[in-house]
Amino acid sequence: MKFRLLTTLLAAFAVLFFQTAEAKNFRWATQGDAATMDPQSQNETFNNMINGMVYEYLVDRDKEMKLVPQLAESWTNPEPTKWIFKLRRGVKWHDGSAFTADDVVFSFNRARESAVTFKLYSTQAGLARKIDDFTVEFTTDQPNPVMIDTLANIYIMNKAWCEKHNVVKPLNYTKKQETFATRNAMGTGPYKLVAWEQGVKILHTKNPDWWGIKAGRYEGNVETVDYRPIQNAATRMAALRSGQVDFILDPAVQDVISMRNDKTLKIWEGPEIRLIYLGFDQARNELLYADVKGKNPFKDRRVRLAAYQAIDIEALKTTVMRGLSRPTGIALPNASGAGVPASMDVRHPYSVTKAKQLLNEAGYPNGFGFTLTCPNDRYLNDEKLCVAIAAMWAKIGLRVKVESMTKANFFPRVQGRDVTAFLAGWGGGSTDAIFFLKPVVHSKDSKGAGESNYGDAKFEALDALIDKLEGEMNPALRQKMINDAVKMVHDEVHTIPLHTQVIPWASRKNISVVHRPNNVLGLIWVKVN
Repeated sequence: MKFRLLTTLLAAFAVLFFQTAEAKNFRWATQGDAATMDPQSQNETFNNMINGMVYEYLVDRDKEMKLVPQLAESWTNPEPTKWIFKLRRGVKWHDGSAFTADDVVFSFNRARESAVTFKLYSTQAGLARKIDDFTVEFTTDQPNPVMIDTLANIYIMNKAWCEKHNVVKPLNYTKKQETFATRNAMGTGPYKLVAWEQGVKILHTKNPDWWGIKAGRYEGNVETVDYRPIQNAATRMAALRSGQVDFILDPAVQDVISMRNDKTLKIWEGPEIRLIYLGFDQARNELLYADVKGKNPFKDRRVRLAAYQAIDIEALKTTVMRGLSRPTGIALPNASGAGVPASMDVRHPYSVTKAKQLLNEAGYPNGFGFTLTCPNDRYLNDEKLCVAIAAMWAKIGLRVKVESMTKANFFPRVQGRDVTAFLAGWGGGSTDAIFFLKPVVHSKDSKGAGESNYGDAKFEALDALIDKLEGEMNPALRQKMINDAVKMVHDEVHTIPLHTQVIPWASRKNISVVHRPNNVLGLIWVKVN
């Protein structure tokens, strides 16, 4: 009897010991911090990544970026404008309550109130209606050829939790609103939010009741996640080399070569689905931050083209990006993925002489001055890009003041249209052109289009073409429309595309991650060895 008791105790101790031994803490850092824990308030990749540890979509992307069922198990499209989704049974919220269709309908209705592009995505998904506890019907205004991609953009929230804490509408991040959902989160996802001290740390712990564990989705071994924002690149790099952190998402471009030769580190790199581009205020009759009074030079295509042709894109690639960029003339995050032929990837040629001539023709022989607003903790060498571009523009008489700031301040500025010129980026999981053309190129409307058209550029023919291709189900016709839209953006100089990024990640030698082109770290695949 005593022997059996001792054996039982030893077995229990062994289980406890090995569980503790296997429990891994993962420490990581980037240059910026999360903006909000409300998953429908700020559509920014890093913020979505943090919220994606707690919240889930109906459909998500796997390691190969393929769309896979998440909170939805299956779906059918019985009519061109009707979709039926069967929900996953047995899913629990972090408070132990059951996930049902009520939460899905509520979440899509809530997203329609968002001040950013979640409003557009929920509108594109159509009206959600509960059929039963585990069936939801979506009815769209028109056929949606990328319906499943669309659903991989809206996080599902708990209806009762939102009602209890008076957060039935998303907070307006642009206006710096604060609600209970700003700093608290309760989802169905693989990790639970433990604490967020803005600018200091974000702590998560593994959700032992996550449905994905039994379903074989959890392939990593990370039990606790300790995130630290470290804005200074040298400090961030020192933290990695010393072992204070295990992983950094954004090593400095200039450090990549030396890291490749460091036997204590690993480099993970590849192209990102993201366009880095420049935009201008094309709506106001007088620019906010410029020395030109009573007019807006950027309404003139010749001025925009002059700014474009004054940029030496190869010099930016070599001196600023250190080769970690792919210059492009196509204003899309991934032109090949969108089906656009390589023959269309032609930039307006670099020519200081031609740029000066264009400014002179537009009535600005001596140029003019204005402010270029940029983030300094969002994209690869973002501030350095702006400084280099300002120097290039100076050669044609454009006197530029570079105004750089953290993304926490940058995004409210551009989303509030409080800029004259800006550098921004756009990307994500889908390579379909509509996910750039509708939110970034199309003019702003009541359904959420143009929410990220920060310069409020408007070309009626381009808007009409984008609206038409959005519902076109014939692949050949749709591709022609996409190509035509891309050409119009190029010809009108709607924006100035610069490049797509090649993104390096860096980790300690004992860390294993899955590098994906959406620049999102999937914690369920991270292993600490």
